[in-house]
Amino acid sequence: MQESGASMVDPINDIRIIGVITVTCLLGISLAGMEWESKAQVIFFLVIMISFVNYFVGTVIPATPQKQARGFFSYRADIFAANFVPQWRGPDGSFFGMFSIFFPSATGILAGANISGDLRDPAVAIPRGTLMAIFWTTMSYLLISSTIASCVLRDASGSMNDSVPISDTGNCVGLGCRYGWDFSECTNNKTCAFGISNYYQSMSMVSGFAPLIAAGIFGATLSSALACLVSAPKVFQCLCKDRLYPFIGIFAKGYGKNDEPIRGYVLTYVIAICFILIAELNTIAPIISNFFLCSYALINFSCFHASITNSPGWRPSFRYYSKWLSLLGSVVSVIIMFLLTWWAALIAIGIVLFLLGYVLYKKPSVNWGSSVQASSYNTALSHSVSLNYVDDHIKNYRPQCLVLTGPPSLRPALVDFVSTFTKNLSLMICGNVVVAGPSPAATESAGSSSHVAWLNKRHVRSFYRGVVADDLRGGVQMLLQASGLGRMKPNVLVMGYKQNWNQDRPHCVENYVGILHDAFDLQYGVCVLRMKEGLDVSHSLQAHVNPVYESDIGLCPPPPLPANAILDPDALVAAPQTSTGFQSKQGKKTIDVYWLSDDGGLTLMLPYLLSRKKRWARCKVRVFVGGERQRMEEQKQEILALISKFRLGFHDVEVLPDIGGKPQTEHMKRFEDMLGPYRLNDGQKDSSAVEQLREGCPWMISDEELERNKAKSQRQVRLNEILLDYSRDAALIVLTMPVGRRGGCPSTLYMAWLETLSRDLRPPVLLVRGNQENVLTLYCQ
Repeated sequence: MQESGASMVDPINDIRIIGVITVTCLLGISLAGMEWESKAQVIFFLVIMISFVNYFVGTVIPATPQKQARGFFSYRADIFAANFVPQWRGPDGSFFGMFSIFFPSATGILAGANISGDLRDPAVAIPRGTLMAIFWTTMSYLLISSTIASCVLRDASGSMNDSVPISDTGNCVGLGCRYGWDFSECTNNKTCAFGISNYYQSMSMVSGFAPLIAAGIFGATLSSALACLVSAPKVFQCLCKDRLYPFIGIFAKGYGKNDEPIRGYVLTYVIAICFILIAELNTIAPIISNFFLCSYALINFSCFHASITNSPGWRPSFRYYSKWLSLLGSVVSVIIMFLLTWWAALIAIGIVLFLLGYVLYKKPSVNWGSSVQASSYNTALSHSVSLNYVDDHIKNYRPQCLVLTGPPSLRPALVDFVSTFTKNLSLMICGNVVVAGPSPAATESAGSSSHVAWLNKRHVRSFYRGVVADDLRGGVQMLLQASGLGRMKPNVLVMGYKQNWNQDRPHCVENYVGILHDAFDLQYGVCVLRMKEGLDVSHSLQAHVNPVYESDIGLCPPPPLPANAILDPDALVAAPQTSTGFQSKQGKKTIDVYWLSDDGGLTLMLPYLLSRKKRWARCKVRVFVGGERQRMEEQKQEILALISKFRLGFHDVEVLPDIGGKPQTEHMKRFEDMLGPYRLNDGQKDSSAVEQLREGCPWMISDEELERNKAKSQRQVRLNEILLDYSRDAALIVLTMPVGRRGGCPSTLYMAWLETLSRDLRPPVLLVRGNQENVLTLYCQ
């Protein structure tokens, strides 16, 4: 238009008007669908090919005097030699300045990858199409640049008056003198209007028919623009479907059979209009080049990272692929970014780091099978194996807990409590035993995906392990022996108190106490948590629990369970999160520790870990120990000195001189009444009947066993009286758990001890017993 003297408004606004109209037409083609886009690309390709042929034909046509005046002399070796070396002009003239302007013409190589969802065989089409596109694009650029550099001078005036006889070129300066043209004046004054350094339409001038070159430029430009307008919204639509960032979900919706991202097309159209309104391509090109280079650097680094993680799923089909070449490509891309425009490079890298940091912080629930996951696996595996070469040391002891939660969502208080002192500190595994025969439903209920989703939703850092077993005790034995990896294995068993033990079937009580014995045999410490309101919240999730299972939701469901009695894990995850008292700050209360036996120090270690957490930081830890009235002050100082050596920071110690006293009569009678249904009363029965009853009902309590354990029974009753006196308003009571000797203390008697010890207490009670392994260091070696 400018060459013809035509104008609508002015040169700048003409660019804006025509650009907006053109992009609007391209948007119409995009909205019409991929079929129209493909047809348009074929038409553009044919126009480009015709333009190419027209150009190459023009280079061999003898030059007319008008073309010679503009610097065209057809193929000349000396012209090619002169143009082969660089001659940068202007204050910003440099190789990288030219590179930044030229680079966007080579950014269409990802067009195929961006529309992979619309290709019949992407695995074959994308690499083949991309490599062929790179090859032919490179060849065409080299041919055009070398042929035009062989035919056209750098500077020419375009004036027919500059023609001189070849024999009269004494004062003529420049290569044109050899061909009878004197361009010395405009060259010296830097006012030449023609030549490949000055005239942007040199290809049109060289070609056989100039309008075909303009058509080819239009075809190439529109083809690239249409490819970007179609492919970019499709990539953005995938990003929106994953909901990685806020406020972009509205662009995820697709329309039609091909799920066309119409909203994305409109957004891309608006962005394109904004850049068109700038109306200065050379200003925009360096910025665009930086973002493309940034994306290429990330793609190259992704390939390199996937290679070094040794993931079996990374299997490049390109025969000549090299991970080191990928790394080199990534490094070179970053270097070129800074060489082009350092401030634009910093902006691009800053934006990428911000977007990456946001994704890492929010942790969206999407799974791409990324190389980062493979790298995390390698790191975790390497560190876990390296621990095998290091012996355990008391200074590195951590309570690694196997928590018998069942489905974690049914006992949230137990999960929250253990998570309080293990988070960011040690291992926590939630164990679930599904008592049923092998079946798909049972396996699904024991499966991890839904239960882990619940734990993640609750922000609990824990593993989950589910097993299917014929009975509860057998399943727990599996967990005790097989949970963990190398040295990352549990050393403390945490379970809930069996509230309904005196109403449940006796063999279930036998199994419950047997689990405690199994844990001690396998060198586990044991913790039992009791809360006044109970731990099981299945009554509030009746809509998600099968009634057959709900009646026996405790630790002993009846074997075998039918398949339709298995919990629906997905329904439990979808259920509302139940809040517990362990999720809130405890205020200025006390953690009362009744350290009644040396179990290795676990009873003291757990309160110390709790006191380090923010929710429990304001609680004061009080340590209660048994003692003698005559030596109370002396014993108190001894305990304080010992705790000081342990470096626990507890300063409040109480000595209980009357811990060995007799309990009140009515409390003792209530204990005996509790044992009534389980008394054998062997003194009133025939000896053979007694033996037969003992074999079939090992939980029954004989008179001899009751008498042998009388002192321990009285001690538990007395301890409960002390707890009610001293710790009625505590935030938590940590108590050394009594141990019943296997074969000498029936399970029902032992459960009566635990029941008597912890009943009528408002605060949660944690019964703790270490396995005699020392967990506290006296001195820092």
